Amino acid sequence: MLRSLLRPLPLLAWTCMMLLVLLACFPEEALRASSRGLSIWWDVLFPSLFPFFIISELMLGFGVVHFFGTLLDPLMRPLFRLPGIAGFVVTMGYVSGYPVGARLTAQLREKNQVTRAEGERMVAFTTTSDPIFLIGAVSVGFFHNAQLALVLAASHYGAAFLIGLLARFHDRKGASTPPRKQDADNPPLLRAAFEAMHEARISDGRVLGKLLEDAITSALRLMIVVGGLVVFFSAVMEMLNATGTLALLSSGVQSLLYAAGLPHQLSAPLVNGLFEVTLGAKAAAESGAPLIHQAAAAAWVLSWAGLSVHAQVASLVSGTDIRYKPLLLARLLHSVMACALVYLLWGWFGP
Repeated sequence: MLRSLLRPLPLLAWTCMMLLVLLACFPEEALRASSRGLSIWWDVLFPSLFPFFIISELMLGFGVVHFFGTLLDPLMRPLFRLPGIAGFVVTMGYVSGYPVGARLTAQLREKNQVTRAEGERMVAFTTTSDPIFLIGAVSVGFFHNAQLALVLAASHYGAAFLIGLLARFHDRKGASTPPRKQDADNPPLLRAAFEAMHEARISDGRVLGKLLEDAITSALRLMIVVGGLVVFFSAVMEMLNATGTLALLSSGVQSLLYAAGLPHQLSAPLVNGLFEVTLGAKAAAESGAPLIHQAAAAAWVLSWAGLSVHAQVASLVSGTDIRYKPLLLARLLHSVMACALVYLLWGWFGP
């Protein structure tokens, strides 16, 4: 009887029950980890992401996104099978880092300005680290080696570009937004871009004060979601560490590294980076392995982005029909390609 009652409970429900028991058994560790996650959110993520969330909302309202969409359409379609409006998302995603690209993609999908297939390609293409974190936090802050930034940037963004090229083959039968017609009746490209921006601004209709208020409200709501996920995953990692689960997982990763002929010290950054990108990058710098292997581990962590970022992206696109599976496959492929590019480019860009 009891077995028949418990059988319908999904795996997620069992996981939540186990976490609740662990929180009750290790309250001090959970509080310490939550405080650490809150500090990361307030000191690092809030000041770096909040302005970009506001700016992206304002640019959508002012029609700047539509301007770049019309202007970049002849470039984005042949390369990535994406409308020109994706060029703005790619730029903002690369400059501001995860999860800004996912947020912009979700907004465009909600307004039906991109199809589901195009949205999934955009999320796979734009989920990258921002240059400030890659250079300032990882290369200078963790590794104390500014020269390492060149090889990390080349491998991380180079692999992201390759992901964008490969993503064009995703859902080949899926619907696509119609391209801009090239005929004598259409105005020149630059004029058409300004007209698209003007039409989008008129269609939005909000005055500057209302637009700014909505942008701040939306950005604050998103930052609370991001902060909650960071605190949650910090507590989960501490629980796994307290129960010895992380040590067991690290032992299994060490065996795989040994079989691949790689230093066993890389197990810590790979395990930590599986869950959280900041902890994984920091562990890579402190692993004690040769520098080239440390850089490869850091590139893997930055490109995989951690389950915490995965949860942030999934929450941002949850209001649309964009699926998580293509993002997962893209992160797996991106991490492997970035790691391989470190070894290939080390002779040219390595310190």
